[in-house]
Amino acid sequence: MSEVIVALDRSSRREALEIVQALGEDAGFYKVGFELYTRTGPDVVSELRSLGKRVFLDLKLHDIPHTVARAVRAAADLEVELLTVHVAGGPEMMKAAQTAAGEDLSLVGVTLLTSLSPNDVESAWGCSIDSIRKEVVRLATLARDNGLAGVVTSPHEASAVRRRLGPRPLIVTPGIRLPRGKVHDQARTATPHAAVRSGATHLVVGRAVTAATDPAEALAQLRRNLEGKGQASP
Repeated sequence: MSEVIVALDRSSRREALEIVQALGEDAGFYKVGFELYTRTGPDVVSELRSLGKRVFLDLKLHDIPHTVARAVRAAADLEVELLTVHVAGGPEMMKAAQTAAGEDLSLVGVTLLTSLSPNDVESAWGCSIDSIRKEVVRLATLARDNGLAGVVTSPHEASAVRRRLGPRPLIVTPGIRLPRGKVHDQARTATPHAAVRSGATHLVVGRAVTAATDPAEALAQLRRNLEGKGQASP
């Protein structure tokens, strides 16, 4: 069964922990991203760990190899389970990061953000691309070849990545929404059931749960969809 990670995309420790409290034992794995980590520092990670929660630290590290390696070691000391680095940082950066990660921290490489369209990628890269899918598969292959545990990619590219990488690597998919739910600022989304069918091992869900009137019920509905129950996946 694929794992559900709830994104604590909030601006304060209080707001983040209110979500954790509201979900209680129904959620055990949380994502801490840029905003929350920048505002609260590592203390929020430590507090989540003290509550027995698993942590996906989504910092998308992208710097020179030495700097990234030191940041990875700091994350390992916090006992986080997953940490993101940008595949675009290159082979030497990824190798240095993997060496620093040790045995208990899994590094996943960010391929292309789910908010990006083909035009966005071509503008950023300064060249034309055949397709988002081919570019994601190329970057995912680079991540695997340099020792990362897996990649982050949208559900739309997950099946192609799975075919290329085989059964072992992790595939973390943001952009998860409930059937007929809002897509917000993400261009490439899918329901939980569709993402799992595409090969995802970890599903990151944010506002579909955390902005719901009843977050616990929204998470329950998401899990029902994950199991192929309830509303059909588009």
